[in-house]
Amino acid sequence: QVQLVESGGGLVQPGGSLRLSCAASGFTLDYRAVGWFRQAPGKEREGVSFISSSDGTPLYADFVKGRFTISRDNAKNTVYLQMNSLKAEDTAVYYCAARPRRPRGSWTNIQSYDYWGQGTQVTVSS
Repeated sequence: QVQLVESGGGLVQPGGSLRLSCAASGFTLDYRAVGWFRQAPGKEREGVSFISSSDGTPLYADFVKGRFTISRDNAKNTVYLQMNSLKAEDTAVYYCAARPRRPRGSWTNIQSYDYWGQGTQVTVSS
């Protein structure tokens, strides 16, 4: 029953916005950092954003800085990713992932996360 479920993806025009949600069930995110990753066809999975478990400090990949905002609502056991000014190159499957309480390595290291959602498709196209 331990699950992470992403939602909010869809088709949007360039310059548009989407808000992704990552809802946890069967466990709490209170003591876990959460990362958002994406994977486009033929490309490796890459880190998009990250939020700490302690004070909610956000981190962003350079290619989304100024456009995306990560946030969390522990009362709802949910992490969000607000995506603005979307570009065609943002098209990918977006995944959220939770880190153990004692993570090792950089936030961009996919092996440092122990729970992953199934992903939600984001398509940016005219």
